[in-house]
Amino acid sequence: MGEPARVSVDAADPVLEAGIGCTLNGSPELTVVTNGEESDATVVVVDLVDDKVLDVVHSIRNQPHRPEIVLLATELSPGEALHAIAAGAHGLLRRREASANRLSRAVLAAVVGDCTMPPDLIDRVLEQGMENQTPTAPQAWARGGLNEREHAVLRLVAEGYETDEIARRLSYSARTVTAVVHDITQRFRLRNRAHAVAYALRARLL
Repeated sequence: MGEPARVSVDAADPVLEAGIGCTLNGSPELTVVTNGEESDATVVVVDLVDDKVLDVVHSIRNQPHRPEIVLLATELSPGEALHAIAAGAHGLLRRREASANRLSRAVLAAVVGDCTMPPDLIDRVLEQGMENQTPTAPQAWARGGLNEREHAVLRLVAEGYETDEIARRLSYSARTVTAVVHDITQRFRLRNRAHAVAYALRARLL
């Protein structure tokens, strides 16, 4: 087993910051460091996702060690999610849904370049992009260049599931899941799985 991933917490409320730090320290795969120390990821805790928060996300992401960002917000709209991803966030969670396991999993996913967000938020983004259209979701994704299998895999990637978990859920082999993700990233010239999720979400809003 490798070294635990280093994670810091950025919150306006020091009590909340300390509490989330304790929660993350409960995972043997993570070690919490103070703000200012080099970290692999930073959990940014906010109420609303506004321009000021997006500036903070962008600023932290552009530090010399370029930590990945997990944004923990009271509420998230589809538009806010897209703006946060564009600013550099690789994980999006609502505070009321952030169990210790889910938060830790989102941080670990961000560290390896995966993007995590609430499943219903993905649905709302897709619905917003298709509000003036009549086809079913799989049909619309196919028009955008993704078939139903690719759509299913990418949705589970966005929810933070690992390759083996996706394979079990969809009754595919791990090799098939890896190949599907690779095909998506190659076809659209994307950098990684997080970029693939962001691309797919943006595509439904165009």
